[in-house]
Amino acid sequence: MEEVYIKENIKAVEAVIAAECEKAGRAVDEVTLIAVSKTKPVEMLQEAYEYGCRDFGENKVQELIEKYEVLPKDIRWHMIGHLQRNKVKYIVDKVYLIHSVDSFRLAEEINKEAEKKNVCVNILIEVNVANEDTKFGTTCEEVKQLVRDIAKLPNIRVKGLMTIAPFVADAEDNREYFRKLKKIAVDIMEENIDNISMEILSMGMTGDYPVAVSEGATYVRVGTGIFGVRQYQMPNGKEI
Repeated sequence: MEEVYIKENIKAVEAVIAAECEKAGRAVDEVTLIAVSKTKPVEMLQEAYEYGCRDFGENKVQELIEKYEVLPKDIRWHMIGHLQRNKVKYIVDKVYLIHSVDSFRLAEEINKEAEKKNVCVNILIEVNVANEDTKFGTTCEEVKQLVRDIAKLPNIRVKGLMTIAPFVADAEDNREYFRKLKKIAVDIMEENIDNISMEILSMGMTGDYPVAVSEGATYVRVGTGIFGVRQYQMPNGKEI
């Protein structure tokens, strides 16, 4: 198996983020790097942690919980994958931020489970900006109303928006989608809705995060660029 130089990879990604911030006239601390660790073994996460990474992103509830149990407790866990309502109860008191809320029904479930555990859950609204059939997310047209509805739920804090841009050969092709998400966030902020903040824009992955940073991303989600090509076989096949 090819050796992966995790610390060197993180350093390289951070250097690109810093360069893009400088070009855009942004402070580098405006952008947080999330190490997307789905399917990766704990040892690799530990190496990233030792370098200084504290933000890790997972796609599956079961995997997030297993890693949460064994890794240091100052890690900020990000749920970035599609979240089923029946899995919400397992993670509401463990995640720092849920990036993938795309319906009021899911938000209601998060609120209900958060009330039971006496926690307040930070979420982002996932927007399918490119309107791809294969992606989850609410539409650009429906996102404002969804935000207004979710704002009334007492145990949820909407912190911003997230999108997964199309897989493209040229990252520049995604600039329009990042720009559009930023515009939606600005429009929502101007409505001054109680309990709503648009401080977070989670956009950009390994293939296009430099463009996302130049368009205002505050979180970028980098997996392959840090940990190498993804492994799809989990060491243990049990399902929650």
